[in-house]
This record gives sequence, C-alpha cells and structure tokens, in this order.
Amino acid sequence: MPRPTKSPNIPNRVSLKTLADFLDLSPATISFVLNDAPGRSIPQVTRNRVHAAAKKFGYQPSFVARSLQGMRSQTIGVLLPVFGEGYHTQVLAGAGDSLIDKGYFFFTAHHRHREDLVLEYPNLLAARGIEGILAIDTHLKKSPQCPTVAIASHHTLPGVTNVILDHHRAAELALQHLYQLGHRKIAFMRGQSISSDSDARWKATVKVARSLGIKVSSELTIKLDIDLDTPELGYPGIRNLLRQTTNFTAMLCFNDVAAIGTMRALFDAGLRVPHDVSILGFDDIPAAAFNVPSISTIRQPLQEFGRTAAQLLLRKIAGERVPNVVTIEPELIVRESTGPAPKKPVASRNRAGNQ
Repeated sequence: MPRPTKSPNIPNRVSLKTLADFLDLSPATISFVLNDAPGRSIPQVTRNRVHAAAKKFGYQPSFVARSLQGMRSQTIGVLLPVFGEGYHTQVLAGAGDSLIDKGYFFFTAHHRHREDLVLEYPNLLAARGIEGILAIDTHLKKSPQCPTVAIASHHTLPGVTNVILDHHRAAELALQHLYQLGHRKIAFMRGQSISSDSDARWKATVKVARSLGIKVSSELTIKLDIDLDTPELGYPGIRNLLRQTTNFTAMLCFNDVAAIGTMRALFDAGLRVPHDVSILGFDDIPAAAFNVPSISTIRQPLQEFGRTAAQLLLRKIAGERVPNVVTIEPELIVRESTGPAPKKPVASRNRAGNQ
C-alpha cells in the first residue's frame, strides 16, 4: 500500500525538503527520482508519487545545485554587446532556435563592450550553473572555464572555437560588384574599434581594392567611432564627408544600419540613391529589403551563424572534438541602392543647407 500524503501545507517557494516532508520521504529519495539518478532501486509507485507532487506544487530543481552535483543544467550563457534590430539579434535568434530544439535554456548578458563586464560575466554565468558560453561579437581576453564558442572573434584563445565570416570573399563580392558597375571613386566606411569584425574586414577591403586598382584614400574614408545600433551610426560621417567633397560615386558601408543613415544624409544633401551615389551595405538585416530604395548588401547568414555556433557548443559540451575555426561564406544581394556610376560625381544640392 502506498503511503498517504500529508495535508498540503506548502509555502510559496517549494524546496526539496518541503516536498520531502509533504510526501514523508527523504530529500535524497526525492532528488534521486527527480534527477533520474542511475543505480537506485526505488519502487515505481514511489516515483509516481514524487513526480505527481512535484507537478502539483510546481517544484523546479535548482540548476545550480544540480551542477554542483555534477549533473546537467541544460543551460547556456550568451554574451553580446547590445540588444537591437541588427546583427546581434539575428545571430541570437538562430542560436536560440537551436538551443530550444535541444531542450536548452539560456541566459543573455549584454556588456556594451565594457572590459570589466566581459571579464566578469563568464564567472557570474558559471555561478548560475551554465554548461557553456556563446560569445557574440565579444572581445574575450582569456578563455572561460567552460566550453566556449565565439562568433565573429578574431582572437585565438585556447579551447575557444571561432565562427567567422570569410571577409576576403566578402570584400571581393562587394568591390567587384561596384567595379563592374563602373565605380572607381568609392568612399569607404571603417567600423568601430570595439566591433570584433572591424580590423579583419578593413584589411580585406584594402587588399581587394588594391588588386582592382581602386584607391583607398583617407579623404574618402569615414571612421566610425560611436557605439550605436541605429541609423544615426552612419549619418554624421557622411554629412561631414559631403561638406568636404562630393568626388565619389559609391559608398561601401560598414553595415546595413549605417547604410540607412548614409542614405538619409545623401537625401538631405539633395543626392539620389543610386542615380548620384550607389550604396552597398553589409549583413542583410531584415530591414534592408524594405528600405526605400532597398539596400544592396553583402549577406552574412546571421541566423546560420547562430545555429552553427550553438550546434558546435553542444558538441563541445558532449565531449566531441570540433574545429578551432569554422568559416561561413558571404553572399552578394543586389537590390535597388546600387547602379551604374554616373559619368561625373554630382555636386551636393543640399536641401537643408550645410549646417
């Protein structure tokens, strides 16, 4: 005969001991059942009582306690600089879908590229029982103690797998497209130093430009220096450039968000895209296809980045060997913002005036 359960007198927060007292069983027995510990001979009727009571009172085992006992927490920590519409959110969406499919929960922590937080967060996440870390566009200075996969990191750290874009191929696709349209006077946008991809993308761009005979001059180069994920990122730089020169027929932007701001600045200066200036973005965020005009861009398959990184991380957690570096291929997406180069760069017709 199964033991009768006591009258429910359950507090708001149900602990293992509270549940054990209610069932008149030892906490160890409750733990063995809920964690499906092997090698324990516990009658099925008792197991049924434990699961029924846990479900009735909404008991959830502590992931931290389970990790201290060497058990799986099914939890991942995700580090990223910001939450926004663009790159980081798309990568996170792909990773999140893969983790959910495998029954994993994940914490996200955004750090705004602050070195102190990047250093501290892995330890804070470890204290919450995570099994591994996904680091998106994050400058890790040392290897975390748990399995780690970094997305868009160009630093080699022991035990950390990097998932990166083939930036040389991306530069080829971008500049060959503009070159074939007749553009020779091209303005360039260099990314912020805080972005993990900036240096690799810039070096690839300069190398490919030289191979095509395209001059990369400081006069036609905008260096981004503000930490934004809105179109304002691209607006001030192009406005300042237009005050100095209009001697260019195309702009290669650091990302699609900056491209949107650039197009607005050109519009305010009385210039048309692509009739006067062609704009080529980078990333292929969802808004790129719906902007007016729609943005030609180099597609990083952002959700594929996330999915690939999550799958690699789960393999690392399972003890499998995975490559140190996995490279993702880019794709040229041609839309409305690029067209044939005009015969001459068009002088600025500033609707708002040079303010």
